[in-house]
Order: sequence, then C-alpha cells, then structure tokens
Amino acid sequence: MPAKQHLNPDSMSQPTGYSQVVKVGDTVYVAGQVGGKGDAESQVRGVWRNIEAAVQSVGGTLQDVVKTTTYITGIDHAGAVRKVRDELFASSKPPTSTLLVVSGLASPEYVVEIEAIAVM
Repeated sequence: MPAKQHLNPDSMSQPTGYSQVVKVGDTVYVAGQVGGKGDAESQVRGVWRNIEAAVQSVGGTLQDVVKTTTYITGIDHAGAVRKVRDELFASSKPPTSTLLVVSGLASPEYVVEIEAIAVM
C-alpha cells in the first residue's frame, strides 16, 4: 500500500479535525475549498488559489488536477465557475468535473466550494 501524507500547508487555513491535503502515492486529494467573502467570481478565484497552493505543497501544478467537484448555492453562480475554469484550463484537456447545486455551505456568505483530485 502506498504511503499516505496528511498535510495542512501554511498558506492555507489550518482546519480542525481534517487535513487540507492527503497524498497517497501519486494521487493528491484536496479538501473542499472556499474562497472567502465577495461575489461568486471572486470566491471562485479564491478557491482556485487555495487549490493551487494545495497541489503546489506536494510539488504539483493546477495542470495535475484531473477531477473536481463543485458545490454552488444557486445555479446563477455556474457562469462564474465556468469563466474562471476556462481561464485556468484553456487547453483541450481540462479535468473532469461535477457541479452540484446545494441549499447551503458551511457559512452563509459562501456561495461556492470546490474539492479536487490531482495525479502527479
């Protein structure tokens, strides 16, 4: 069985009760990330900064992301998610993606949360 690393990079919030990043072999699991306050687009940009920091903490880049699951609190936020995603993954090989509309996230000001899996 491959070794597991449980990480909480200094550049990310320090959670209680879970790890921000778990690396198992060449696979990296990034916990759901939120992007702070602001409109949907600014939150999405903050989320991706966090995901990038998480993947970089184990030597990867955003281009190593192979799967995302995105949670939004209203379908009207989907455009912001797509806009930022298209900017970050302009290639013809973006990661797989699941989008879910949920009734709420951990705090009322959050409108988007994204978790990711990367392979390096």
